[in-house]
Amino acid sequence: MPLISFNSLALSEALLAAVDRLAYSQPTSVQTQAIPIALEKQDLLVSAATGSGKTLAFLLPVLHQLISLPIQKTGVVRALILAPTRELAAQITDCCQSLIEATELKAGLITGGVDYKRQQSLLRNHCDLVVATPGRLLEHLQQNADCLNRVEFLVLDEADRMLDMGFRDDVLAIAGQCRQNRQTLLFSATLMHYGVLKMADQVLRNYKTLALNSRHSSFANIDQQIILADDNDHKQKLLLWLLDHEKFDKALIFTNTKSTADSLLGPLRGQGFRIGVLHSDKDQQERSRLLSLYRAGGLNILLATDLAARGLDVPGINLVVNFDMPRNAIDYVHRIGRTGRVNEQGLTIGLVKNNEWNLMAGIERFLKQHFTRRIIQELAGFYQGPKKLKSSGKAAGSKAKKAVKKPALEKIKVRSRDKKNIGKRRQPTKSSHES
Repeated sequence: MPLISFNSLALSEALLAAVDRLAYSQPTSVQTQAIPIALEKQDLLVSAATGSGKTLAFLLPVLHQLISLPIQKTGVVRALILAPTRELAAQITDCCQSLIEATELKAGLITGGVDYKRQQSLLRNHCDLVVATPGRLLEHLQQNADCLNRVEFLVLDEADRMLDMGFRDDVLAIAGQCRQNRQTLLFSATLMHYGVLKMADQVLRNYKTLALNSRHSSFANIDQQIILADDNDHKQKLLLWLLDHEKFDKALIFTNTKSTADSLLGPLRGQGFRIGVLHSDKDQQERSRLLSLYRAGGLNILLATDLAARGLDVPGINLVVNFDMPRNAIDYVHRIGRTGRVNEQGLTIGLVKNNEWNLMAGIERFLKQHFTRRIIQELAGFYQGPKKLKSSGKAAGSKAKKAVKKPALEKIKVRSRDKKNIGKRRQPTKSSHES
């Protein structure tokens, strides 16, 4: 496809001036393909990779239509954008504010962690466009059911993530409060999520589909590596070595739990690293403070749970470390999607214990990729991977059969025990691989 400019996309002069001022040189593929269709008021289902420019792909056509089709009644919410997390909603709002700076349009943000009464005022009197998370917006709808009945444009961003977070019913309830003849744009990182197509059929009308990627995208800009580890202590030593030896502007370290993230903070700070921790126990003020420091370079390393796996758009992240392997391939895709964005190069490294091998192998198989095996000689461990592998790449063994027979054997043992021993706690046995 030949390169085109934003000037060829038939956008308003105010938006073109803003795009030029913000130094967006050329539209990305998703912008080139989605904007013309959206400008025709066509409902649209878009699958595109994280970091591909989806935000501008829906903001520009929506804002163009708000500018081009003014209405006499002011203070009416005409456009609504739903996002799964506070961080993503805030980023969309910031981008929107930059684009409408020279216009009369007003945008507002509705998320948890912010004064409720002030948000009520935004919905009633002051905003043409609202960016919101589903849970908090639904609370406002319970108090003011008519605040969305003039919405002409509805955007669902990261729809697959909203489904994963359990927002399906909330999203459908909110969509039901918007006018029926609205235009709806649904954006997702994948079309293969079991619920995305079903939601599309419920909220879109006569829609077109743009499938610009799949779960099996090649991640050409990302070098994906794994390092085998004996246990969490070994992982911590490997992590310290990587942060000390790899070159990066910003690093993002993912853990599966808040407690693991918190436990790593002290040792890493003790080594002099400029680091913060982000998870759901942090209030909104603290989250915003940490992200501001991270963007500005006050912190260059962030420890995070999957709260940051989607919706975190920070330039300069070129190292992602999975201290814990994610529990599924979708979370893996969104974690590593924080790096290697729009022609930048990124490095991702997964630290894999014996009980995480099958998780890692399943992700490889799902993505149809083979991660580079890496050894740090100074910290080489005892665990070398399974001795035998199945065709799937997972560890071969007889554990599954034993697990089936075990309950029956336990029953026999219980019947043969002396009654006085029944109910006593068995002392756990320790394994050489226990972590």
